[in-house]
Amino acid sequence: MTYQVLKALHILGIILFFSNIIVTGFWKTYANRTGQPEIIAFAQRLVSLTDWIFTAGGVTLLMIGAYGMAYVNGWDLLGERWLIWGQGLFFASGLIWVAILIPVQTKQAHLARGFADGSPIPEQYWQLKFLGHPRHPAAPRQPLLDDLQTLMAQTPFKTGVSKGLAL
Repeated sequence: MTYQVLKALHILGIILFFSNIIVTGFWKTYANRTGQPEIIAFAQRLVSLTDWIFTAGGVTLLMIGAYGMAYVNGWDLLGERWLIWGQGLFFASGLIWVAILIPVQTKQAHLARGFADGSPIPEQYWQLKFLGHPRHPAAPRQPLLDDLQTLMAQTPFKTGVSKGLAL
């Protein structure tokens, strides 16, 4: 493969990787704000699915492109500071994903299957939340996220399409 093809794969991988993280986080936050078990369970199922398709797919393309470009150009992966930092941060984010996010999402997905029919959301589900839940008293105070949620609550987008989804 040529350098340009590998660079395109790398950029496509970055787009898939970051856009999935941003969109699913935003989407899940809004689903949780509804407090409606069916919507939250649906969102959790799709967050788990899209994480495997787009995040894992993006990571794969990102790595093929990055290491392919390094190979084609003859770059020493441990000889350049920017390559060392890039690889270190990339693998640190992968470690966080594997050690923390995947187990939490797996547990949440399992619990969400139990309330997909509209039954009450168990306390354990909210205890696994990272971002907190504005209606849940056990959610930790996170000033930046709380400010973002307040800003989102003030947006003109107040109605959704599914079962009265209140955004």
